[in-house]
Amino acid sequence: MWWFIFLCDMLIPVIMIIVGIALLKSPPKKINKWSGCRSALSMKNMDTWRCAHKICGGIMLRVGSIILLPSALVHIPFYNSDEGLLGVVSIVIVVIQCAILIASVICTEIVLNKYFNEDGTRK
Repeated sequence: MWWFIFLCDMLIPVIMIIVGIALLKSPPKKINKWSGCRSALSMKNMDTWRCAHKICGGIMLRVGSIILLPSALVHIPFYNSDEGLLGVVSIVIVVIQCAILIASVICTEIVLNKYFNEDGTRK
């Protein structure tokens, strides 16, 4: 059971790393409502679209890499723990990871607002 929970808790950081690499290497070619980094500002024009994916990809890659090791290390002391305690630890880890994921999206929007006006023109 420990290994299963451990692997599940590694999903968010690993997915963040994969998405970060994908956004940096091959972002969506066209502005769309289905994939990519979508926000009101990022979808204004191709300049904001490309910039949003570059920023978001870099943040996701860095943040995912940073939280991967601590997420793994937290599990070590709970190797022989009962399933209830392991479940609580896992929930805490996932909530923290999700908060970090949301914060990285917010950071992307903050950086976009730093470089672009509301109409999508560069400052």
